Amino acid sequence: MISFIICLLALIAAYFIYGPLLEKVMKIDPKAQTPSTTMADGTDYIAMPRYKTFLIQFLNIAGLGPIFGAILGATYGPVAFVWITLGGIFLGGVQDFTTGVISIKNGGMNFPDIVGKYLGRNTQLAMRVLTLILMILVGAVFMTGPAAVLSGYTGIDNNIWLVIIFAYYILATVLPIDKIIGKVYPIFGIVLFLMAFLMLYVIFFKGYSSFIPEISFENMKFNKEDFPIIPTMLVTIACGAISGFHTTQSPLMARCMKSESECKPVFYGSMICESIIALIWAAIAMSFFGGTQGLNEAVTIANGNAASIIDTITSSSLGVVGVALIILGVVFAPISTGDTALRMARLISADFIKINQKKIKGRILLSLPIFAIAYTLTQIDFDIIWRYFAWFNQVIAVFALWTVTVYLQRSKYMIITLIPALIMTFVVTLYILISPDGFMIDYTISAIISGAVTIGVLILFLKKSSNRIQL
Repeated sequence: MISFIICLLALIAAYFIYGPLLEKVMKIDPKAQTPSTTMADGTDYIAMPRYKTFLIQFLNIAGLGPIFGAILGATYGPVAFVWITLGGIFLGGVQDFTTGVISIKNGGMNFPDIVGKYLGRNTQLAMRVLTLILMILVGAVFMTGPAAVLSGYTGIDNNIWLVIIFAYYILATVLPIDKIIGKVYPIFGIVLFLMAFLMLYVIFFKGYSSFIPEISFENMKFNKEDFPIIPTMLVTIACGAISGFHTTQSPLMARCMKSESECKPVFYGSMICESIIALIWAAIAMSFFGGTQGLNEAVTIANGNAASIIDTITSSSLGVVGVALIILGVVFAPISTGDTALRMARLISADFIKINQKKIKGRILLSLPIFAIAYTLTQIDFDIIWRYFAWFNQVIAVFALWTVTVYLQRSKYMIITLIPALIMTFVVTLYILISPDGFMIDYTISAIISGAVTIGVLILFLKKSSNRIQL
């Protein structure tokens, strides 16, 4: 319990201590004009109040990621607390803030174009393809889950719900950002906070706090030989620690912010809040079932379905209120993440093939093929889509961190992204080498190869840095 409280306080303190340092590193200028003013178009570049940009950014990057990932990551034991806390402060928060600032300083530039500016045109093309794939995977993943939940509660066929969600996605993607997203998302952002606060209440006032284990680096997951903490847990808990998907969403709000001074609360603040929510759900998941072993048993019985675990916890501890939150959170939160992902897919495609997005005809022209692919993917087994999404997600994070490291190469603070970039390069390489969805190579051999790859990338960076764009 003490470890949980320390981690919670560390996350809160980081916003007020590390956040200002990041502002200094990225040279925040409160007086600088922002894209919402200089490039206003009434569709994607629209100035909005800070509370809205914060809540929309928070919901965009969160959805149910910090809940699902935290619950599944908690099966490894309280080591999950360490990854969520350090990851959120020094990896995810730094990535989100720095890429968001670069975007706002470059006219709300999309992530693949940011990568292209600092890592070269070939990398830009690769990122456009990878990011587009990730956006479509996110749209499919967060269409399938809510449809299944709604089908279970209502008895209406799953495919009918898919069509309904699909129709909503089209509207949210092609309409100006302030028409649906700007009005509805802040409400569901508040719902996610409410769910977390209620879980904190359950922990402290319903007798579960004594079951929260203190920090241990022991792998407590069932079949732990097949699920090493590094890299598997570090990929399982993405939202809440570090997620490449976040970098693709930041330009949406970079185009709507009124001042660069909003970057700390909107980008770094959203990530810290997401980590706090992940920490709370990891704690309640372990404590509700009497410890990590009990959680592992519950997850096994649920066939790895984190939504089922959420249902059990909230309905048992909060009754009718819990059921209402399940419907609002487990259904609408992921839908909101899915539609902004597909919106960004449209914007990335528009930037690539140069189709004007001011008129609705151009937006529909680009959206329909994207939606057709996403809908087709919903017919594939959910677990398969999720596994590939998880790895793609962290690969994007690697490119994001290296991009910012290049951006900061002339700064004495370059180390704040260089170390995270090296860590995540090692993690994603090791994961694909040992994973059943990858090459299934022996762990020791894979670790050696991953170390060599990471060192090689570092040497390449040091060799090429003198020829790259200066800060």
